[in-house]
Amino acid sequence: MAVAWLDEIKWTGDGLVPVIAQETGTGKVLMFAWMNRDSLTETVASGKAVYWSRSRQKLWRKGEESGHEQIVKEIYLDCDEDVILLEIEQLGGIACHTGRRSCFYRRFVQGQWQEAEGVVKDPAVIYAHRGKE
Repeated sequence: MAVAWLDEIKWTGDGLVPVIAQETGTGKVLMFAWMNRDSLTETVASGKAVYWSRSRQKLWRKGEESGHEQIVKEIYLDCDEDVILLEIEQLGGIACHTGRRSCFYRRFVQGQWQEAEGVVKDPAVIYAHRGKE
């Protein structure tokens, strides 16, 4: 059964749409990922971010391994209907599997990438009893 709001999205040939996760209140971009119809539908139903892992070829429920879930506050579709923006509350203050607040922690400065954001929590501690996200 087709869902009209899902049909308004311009999916890639692989059935995906790029997604930006932005922290509510601050506007900081925390990460970029992909969604398919199932992950977006589950995100809407659960209120928690669910992505599509291209490397693992399966749904990726953010925080299922790290405990750092993303609570979805708002969902936006861009003017070209081909990018989703999630406004989220990042539980635990860590979005990146490297233990940083944001996946965008390297800044281009004078011809090289420099770390602009430190580690909040050591990934070895985050994933001590779980697999890597």
